[in-house]
Amino acid sequence: MAYWQDRGKAPTACVDTFGCQQNVADGQRIMGMLQAMGFTFTDEPARADLVLLNTCAVREHAEKRVYGNLGALTHTKKANGAQVICLCGCMAQQPSVAKKVRESYRHVDLVFGPHALWRFPELLYQVYTRRGRVFSIDDEPGTIAEGLPVVREAGVKAWVSIMYGCNNFCSYCIVPYVRGRERSREAECIVEEVRGLVAEGYKDITLLGQNVNSYGRDLGTGMDFADLLSRIDGEVEGDYLIRFMSSHPKDATPKLFDTMARCPHVARQLHLPFQSGNNRVLEAMNRRYTREKYLELVNYAKDVMPGLVLTSDVIIGFPGETEAEAMDTVSLVKEVGFDALFTFIYSPRPGTAAAAMPDPATRAEKQVWFDRLLDAQNEISARQHAAYVGSTVRVLVDGESGDERWPLSSRTNGGRLVHLLGSRDLIGSFAQARITDSNTWALFGEAVE
Repeated sequence: MAYWQDRGKAPTACVDTFGCQQNVADGQRIMGMLQAMGFTFTDEPARADLVLLNTCAVREHAEKRVYGNLGALTHTKKANGAQVICLCGCMAQQPSVAKKVRESYRHVDLVFGPHALWRFPELLYQVYTRRGRVFSIDDEPGTIAEGLPVVREAGVKAWVSIMYGCNNFCSYCIVPYVRGRERSREAECIVEEVRGLVAEGYKDITLLGQNVNSYGRDLGTGMDFADLLSRIDGEVEGDYLIRFMSSHPKDATPKLFDTMARCPHVARQLHLPFQSGNNRVLEAMNRRYTREKYLELVNYAKDVMPGLVLTSDVIIGFPGETEAEAMDTVSLVKEVGFDALFTFIYSPRPGTAAAAMPDPATRAEKQVWFDRLLDAQNEISARQHAAYVGSTVRVLVDGESGDERWPLSSRTNGGRLVHLLGSRDLIGSFAQARITDSNTWALFGEAVE
């Protein structure tokens, strides 16, 4: 990189990550590789020698934002002709996106998908030495490269990828097409990474995978996800919590819930996406479980883990869904009593099976159904939060809230947000909190001895 030697200063990079926690984890590894190459970091694209957009392909809105940001970067490129612009992540893996970028965003220098993440330094070297555009979006099995450097955010939270890819092919989802088939990391590598994080002071660690419940099937060792949780809990000492996402109901088992119940380091939080409460819609989604099976699972989990905080993902307005079928989803929400939901109106993803399905319901109709879903969940969340008022719970104080009335932000074992009154010296530690108030989205309290 003679160019940087000539300038006599370290190059700067601006990394902007969109989408899920898996993307966040990928972005931290990209930053680790950049740092190892001598880059420092800035949040301002105009000041960066390299701008990288790490993208998501799950929602149409996210793609539109990326294209908008790419368009804006034409101005930074004009101001700094040597600036390198990179597009990576799930969105970049799609051939249609690569074609559009190649033809319409000619200021973009490097495009690569999740499969090629570990080759990023090599690809960037090609850009600098060839001074030409580089595209790496081949549909390959994918490689797990251990030992990549990581730049993590300071604080108490960390993310650990335990597997990559997905084998499920839900009809609405683009992920299997852009992240490939499931590949599990060796358990020893995962345990060592968690041990290192705990030693560094991280106390809230989330294990990541598109479907963590199928962890280990490709390794042939006989170890499943429940076994991995048990091993981490037993082998990594310290005061910390393990969370995980996402968890597919078709692969969730009583063994998993029993393991969660007996492992003190595993948080009493379960994110188990059900997507729809109607069996016909579930079949059209290719989810491979029924409403009845889902209820059986969550009831068992609640029985073995009293006080379990249960969250889920829900799609309203799937192609062909009727009002009555959407209301089956609302009735399931009321029956289960979720603590919180991540809710979406269906967004078609080109290349998926659902994108070709007839979809007669209007956006306005879907919005009405969606509003009913939100009303039902908000009522449940407000009621469940109100039940905490007057109790004292253990929380992990993870930062400042930005609200002078409740200066601290914290989370319960189950992941509930608690805005807290207390000393800033508590940040980074576990504390006892007396809950004094609540609303639909959070609890409020004060730290106690």
